[in-house]
Amino acid sequence: MILRALRHLFTPFWIAPRRFGAPLLAQIAQRIADAEQRRPGELRFVVEHALDIGDVLFRRVTPRQRALELFSLLRVWDTEHNTGILIHVLLADRAVEIVADRGIAARVPQPQWDLLCRNAQTAFREQRYAEGSLALIDGAARLLESSFPASLPKKPNELPDQPLLL
Repeated sequence: MILRALRHLFTPFWIAPRRFGAPLLAQIAQRIADAEQRRPGELRFVVEHALDIGDVLFRRVTPRQRALELFSLLRVWDTEHNTGILIHVLLADRAVEIVADRGIAARVPQPQWDLLCRNAQTAFREQRYAEGSLALIDGAARLLESSFPASLPKKPNELPDQPLLL
């Protein structure tokens, strides 16, 4: 617990923009927009440098709990067909979490999302942030394509495509 707290305490706020610079953020936004054109599903990509020390020490918030909290706060759950997907990267914990709304979770089992997360964590550990991020989005798009029929109508863009750095 103490080591985790120290990682969160000493992970600087500027690490997220350094790892996820403007060119990569633009690539992520474009990849999300392209993925959302093909199938239902609204993707939201969030990178967070660290949690508040109180959340780590006293509330003992896990990366999964934080992802669920952001899923709610960012209203990813509030899409017309319950097809929101949050991709959350927590740099201090070197953790990646995907939270899928119930419309998608009913069709795509959590272990498939977890595999995407593990692959991205490996890429991030090797400092391959662009490769890991784009693979996450492409993997999510493939899971959506294999789980939803092509005949579903196109929908308006309900969530921002631009990644969010916290």
